[in-house]
Amino acid sequence: MKNMRIAFFDIPSSLPQKAWSPNTWKTRYCLNFKGLPYRTEWIEYPDIEAHCVAHGIPPTSAKKIPDGRGGMKKVPAYTLPAIHDPATNTYLSNSFDIARYLDRTYPNKPHIFPHNTAGVQAPFARAFALNMEPIFNFLIPEECAVLNPRSQEYFRRTRKELFRVERLEDLIPKGEKRVTEWAKVKLGLDKTDKWFKEAEENNGPFIMGATPCWADFVVGGYMSWARAVWGEESEEWEDIASWNDGRWKRFVEGLKKYEEIK
Repeated sequence: MKNMRIAFFDIPSSLPQKAWSPNTWKTRYCLNFKGLPYRTEWIEYPDIEAHCVAHGIPPTSAKKIPDGRGGMKKVPAYTLPAIHDPATNTYLSNSFDIARYLDRTYPNKPHIFPHNTAGVQAPFARAFALNMEPIFNFLIPEECAVLNPRSQEYFRRTRKELFRVERLEDLIPKGEKRVTEWAKVKLGLDKTDKWFKEAEENNGPFIMGATPCWADFVVGGYMSWARAVWGEESEEWEDIASWNDGRWKRFVEGLKKYEEIK
């Protein structure tokens, strides 16, 4: 039934496919992998907090804002992805928590954390995120170009405050620094490649073999982010796709069946 589909809250872009965010891609991969009926509800950046508060969707962290007295105070921070499952009337945020919920609630569908591996996959995801930190200064400033006007203004203003820069574009490495920082991006994927080589004995492109799991969706989220922001014909994406003997191109091709946007 149409009204029983899971509502998946995502951030739109101006791109034809709309989807672009590395964090929300994790949840989209999970929903498609499990074959669950869902619909996407697109929420622009400046509307996320109000939407979450209105529906009782929990915050995912805290952020500091001026307290009006010259100091700072912590307030809840609301982010996407989030879902509403009408079957249980559950509203939930945080991609990892959503994945755990989907496995618990729909155990007869393919498992995102097979063999109770959530405790192993979570540290992998954190380590991978650390490996990929050097890519942030390349990608984050360029996100603005693919956002819709209201989200673009919000994103630019809040990220300039976060990174304490006059222009987001100032974050992008230039000249020799660009060469050095881009080499760090490759180093991060070189480290990740070593982990994936262990899985090659299991006859598959994914971290546990032929079938993807949460760790793969985390990696896939970053890959989809890069492809969306830069474009698949960009020099940056072609670089990444060629690294590690083409592993990341093969990896992305293996995940394409889970990239449907509903």
